Amino acid sequence: MSLSEKILAKKASVGVVGLGYVGLPLAVEFALAGFHVTGIDLNADKVARVNAGDSYVGDVPSSVLAPLVQQGLIKATTDFACLAELDTVNIAVPTPLRKTKDPDMSYIVSATEEIAKYIHQGMLVILESTTYPGTTDELVLPMLEKSGLKVGEDFYLCFSPERVDPGNPKFQTKNIPKVVGGKTPVCTELGALFYAQALEHVVPVSSTQVAEMVKLLENTFRMINIGLVNEIAVMCDGMGIDVWEIIDAAATKPFGFMPFYPGPGLGGHCIPIDPFYLSWKSKQSGIEARFIELAGYINGQMPHFVATKVQNALNEVCKSVKGSKIVIYGVAYKRDIDDVRESPALDIIHLLKKRGAEISYIDPYVHQIRFDGEIIHSSGDEALSAADCVVIVTDHKCFDYAALLEKASLIVDTRNALKGVKSDKVFRL
Repeated sequence: MSLSEKILAKKASVGVVGLGYVGLPLAVEFALAGFHVTGIDLNADKVARVNAGDSYVGDVPSSVLAPLVQQGLIKATTDFACLAELDTVNIAVPTPLRKTKDPDMSYIVSATEEIAKYIHQGMLVILESTTYPGTTDELVLPMLEKSGLKVGEDFYLCFSPERVDPGNPKFQTKNIPKVVGGKTPVCTELGALFYAQALEHVVPVSSTQVAEMVKLLENTFRMINIGLVNEIAVMCDGMGIDVWEIIDAAATKPFGFMPFYPGPGLGGHCIPIDPFYLSWKSKQSGIEARFIELAGYINGQMPHFVATKVQNALNEVCKSVKGSKIVIYGVAYKRDIDDVRESPALDIIHLLKKRGAEISYIDPYVHQIRFDGEIIHSSGDEALSAADCVVIVTDHKCFDYAALLEKASLIVDTRNALKGVKSDKVFRL
């Protein structure tokens, strides 16, 4: 039976390397579609939890995962040897930036080395990890072809950018259009056929490089526009103008304007990181990515702006930052999730602690954070009344803002969570 026949009959054995925010939801969608899925992860705790039907990813309820495990449609392992029996494998591993803002390819290299040991005739390999244009062809392909197998004939290789938006109730893995580009037309055709069995809409493109660039364009677009509106926010603050009112009024224009909103800084696994893959790659071609570098600088300065805003707010009530009890209201990088990766809250905590503040935080989704080698636990609402200042960094929908207004003596609102509230104790971004 050919690979395409196996896919159409849902007889293909599916593998997913990396069971994080991208990999586990993808594995679940293919299991829900009737495929047998094997998840591979080096984290033994994650593997054990998956095999117990206990989800650690917010977008995958345990009530959905557990029956799939019980039915034998999903299993997890730390042993890459299972690749020898799989027909398809998706690579969904992290691609962080080094401190020098060049991409760390070690996770992709490690995963590909393992796949290369077990690659076999008819296997489909798809890289989903966000990376720079050329990674699939220049890095992954040569490692796989060392096996002696030829791409497009003996095995198939694609890139398909993950587009996960954690905590989004409307758009999740199943209904987010899936872009896929292969090394050869046959690769693209098989990759598109594969995704079409589990996902609602597939968008084939002409090459792996195009697919890689699509993801970077999407996130660079957001990063630069957020940088622009953050700069506008700083300008408006200096001129005493309400930036939120300006954005709302501008958004009434039915064409030529798309509202973006300022905030305490960028967070998450994509927007603060992905554009720098493009910047790094373009420098190799002698091209300077000036918009990316400038937007990165502006966005990186927002936690400093927030810390200064807190200092000025305390000055208004004749208090200094040093010795003040400051509560960070929400430490996740966005609302209604437990993810603190690249969260600006961590930078704000660091800056305020350096100025001598006593810091605590409240976040119902994040029970503890590790900060400077110390584990800090989320406080209860009683901390609000004792605080000299509360800084709204994450606007979780579950937060009781009426109670916050009643209990807190001073509030710095970086998210416009208290929109419409007029009070001398509320300072907005």
